[in-house]
Amino acid sequence: MRFAVDRLDHCVINCRDIDKMASWYQRVLGMEREDFGSPPRVALKFGGQKINLRPHDASAEDWIAAETCLPGTQDLCFIVAVAVPDIVGQFHSCGVRIELGPVTRQGALGPMGSVYCRDPEGNLIEVSSYSP
Repeated sequence: MRFAVDRLDHCVINCRDIDKMASWYQRVLGMEREDFGSPPRVALKFGGQKINLRPHDASAEDWIAAETCLPGTQDLCFIVAVAVPDIVGQFHSCGVRIELGPVTRQGALGPMGSVYCRDPEGNLIEVSSYSP
């Protein structure tokens, strides 16, 4: 039987400093921190998805991972339900430096307004809106 992917459940970001990363995603993007599991793990929940924060030097016995686990190598896009000027305003109020934008990009559902920044590990974070 063939299947088709329905949605993304979670992704994993490799980190040098999990607490610093969790704090940034909570403060800047409004995600909720969840501590779970054994050994202890940290996730950031939003909508129906989550991001697991993995120590970049975690052992294979503790955490199966990609072949190469380097902090700062992610490029992620998050959709928000506000207009692009509000994204810019929130970045400014949080002291986040804008790398690029606002610009128009082609998203999964069509054209969207995007603003780019970097998280504390250097990952490229795109925050986008399909709002006019």
